[in-house]
Amino acid sequence: MKVPVLSLTKEQVGEVEVPRVFETPIRPDVIERAVIAQQTRRLQPQGRDPMAGKRTTAISKGTGHGQSRVPRLKQGNRAAFGVSIVGGHQAFPPLSEKNVVKNINRKERRLAIRSGIAASAVKEIVATRGHSVGDIPQLPIVVDDDIEGLKKTEEVKGLLTSLGIWADVERADRHKIRAGKGKMRGRRKKVGKGPLIVVSEDRGIGKAARNLPGVDTATVRGLNAELLAPGAHLGRLVVWAKSAFTSLDQIWEV
Repeated sequence: MKVPVLSLTKEQVGEVEVPRVFETPIRPDVIERAVIAQQTRRLQPQGRDPMAGKRTTAISKGTGHGQSRVPRLKQGNRAAFGVSIVGGHQAFPPLSEKNVVKNINRKERRLAIRSGIAASAVKEIVATRGHSVGDIPQLPIVVDDDIEGLKKTEEVKGLLTSLGIWADVERADRHKIRAGKGKMRGRRKKVGKGPLIVVSEDRGIGKAARNLPGVDTATVRGLNAELLAPGAHLGRLVVWAKSAFTSLDQIWEV
């Protein structure tokens, strides 16, 4: 099976054979494991000081004083140290020694990447994920290698508009304000996931596209399960540079 290679103005400039990696079985279970493993590696271990709430001279007076036998300070008779007391220690606090990283085998991780690549070519899966693909006649989308050298955001916008996927970028730019304190910490809006642009070499496209909401760029060797299935949801809308598309079997085949 062959797919057309498009220019930056959506004119067909050739055809290319679809790599065998797109025949990989789609495995949502393996992709979920790979995404979770990748996310847990970004977690920062957090725990409590072992002496938190315990730096006090409070002792219990025992019974027979007409009051509870919680530890109390000698001066002021105020309760301290205990679990149920203001300023006291936690009963079972989180420990920084806890291992929160989930591991995955190398072969499983590579299978997840191949499965994510295969799912990106199924229009029904891509549409189910929420991408706007109504104006796209065929997946996968392959563009001439000139896409790697785009240096301006306006040029990337023009390319996405000509390909008929600018509506997906607008969909990712959400306007609802986040609830809670996150909006005071530089995260006023949640940003959705739009198209992913995959190139063999970044000659300016990464910097040009980074300010577009939801648009990610990656090299074909830098692909991972989270880029292809954000939130472990299959079916990312992907735009391939021709050289990256033709090198998929060489890099990601078994």
